[in-house]
Amino acid sequence: MLNNIGLPGLLLIAVVVLVLFGRGKISSLMGEVGKGITAFKKGVSDGTKELEDAQADTARDVTPEEKDKA
Repeated sequence: MLNNIGLPGLLLIAVVVLVLFGRGKISSLMGEVGKGITAFKKGVSDGTKELEDAQADTARDVTPEEKDKA
């Protein structure tokens, strides 16, 4: 159903949204979306860093005697 919207349909939707909400409201909404995307990317990179740190810590914790016993 959504495969045949095309460019004219998207433009019509954009115009209707602009008329309904106004330029100021859309501008502030897009600013909030941008802040959300930035926070999401920061969270993902922080989580990745924590996982890498945890893996590095576990790799350092293994001593040669413990390797032989395992």
